[in-house]
Amino acid sequence: MNKTVLITGGAGFIGSNFIVYFLERYKNIKVVNLDKLTYAGELSNLEKLEGNSNYEFIKGDICDTTLVNDLFVKHQFTDVIHFAAESHVDNSIKHPDAFINTNVYGTFNLLNIAKNHWMDAPFSFKKACETNRFHHISTDEVYGTLGETGLFTEDTPYAPNSPYSASKASSDFIVRSYFHTYGMNVVTTNCSNNYGPKQHDEKLIPTIIRKALNSEPIPIYGDGKNIRDWLYVEDHCKGIDIAFQNGKAGETYNIGGKNERDNLYIAHKICDILDDLKPKNKAYSEQITFVKDRPGHDFRYAIDASKIETELGWQADENFETGIVKTIEWYLNKYKNE
Repeated sequence: MNKTVLITGGAGFIGSNFIVYFLERYKNIKVVNLDKLTYAGELSNLEKLEGNSNYEFIKGDICDTTLVNDLFVKHQFTDVIHFAAESHVDNSIKHPDAFINTNVYGTFNLLNIAKNHWMDAPFSFKKACETNRFHHISTDEVYGTLGETGLFTEDTPYAPNSPYSASKASSDFIVRSYFHTYGMNVVTTNCSNNYGPKQHDEKLIPTIIRKALNSEPIPIYGDGKNIRDWLYVEDHCKGIDIAFQNGKAGETYNIGGKNERDNLYIAHKICDILDDLKPKNKAYSEQITFVKDRPGHDFRYAIDASKIETELGWQADENFETGIVKTIEWYLNKYKNE
């Protein structure tokens, strides 16, 4: 076994998709998945890995210093890929303390324990810098909001507007500090809005699908004109893998799908596809309703992914129109079997 990788938050949406992708691609890597199994974590997301000797699940909290340290002692992790985070903006508005604790302190705890194991005994400082990688998964929301034009680049100043995005911005800076202060081999990726199989039911696209199928009002914030750059989750997994394997230490790479769509378009597109795939006596779009906008709702996100494309060779395979059909078909199958 060449590598033993600690992956945090691997029972969540992006993490679970990544672990399956990662272990299918690399047969010489063992993955230990540390996940607290909060509301967003589902072990059913990883059913495909049952019986895989290269995979182990540990239920636990990244803030638990003793647990994390013991896992490093036991498994001698060569690398960390850090997904674990509280990630729902609405929840961060109601309960910001959980976001500060997990996203800020939890990231620090992982970094510090990794540094102590890799850069003190039994590894030399130089060897740790060259071989052991800490890959931090972050979000485009750290950059704040855009007007009608422009794109987020890796040089865009941070301007987070919600407790969630502020906590992720804080964690990004802590990761950065461990590179500049200690020389730790870190890389950060900031992604646009993900969608695809296994996303938690509370998120926008699963909510639209679920509400439509249940003949319930489909809630859209404000006037529905808020714009996001949508990234199919498997394309994100490929980008994470490329940055983990080949990204330059200390660098940040933005991963985006070049699929800017406003929320109202998303709702109508899903309804139109459902009209074809699962027709009923009236159009699903008749269920679309507008609800009060949330506080501090950013108007537009859009990522310039040219750095990871040109330097590392990543390209998205899915556009929104192909990815959303795959996503809807997955949820139709999920709800049929529940």
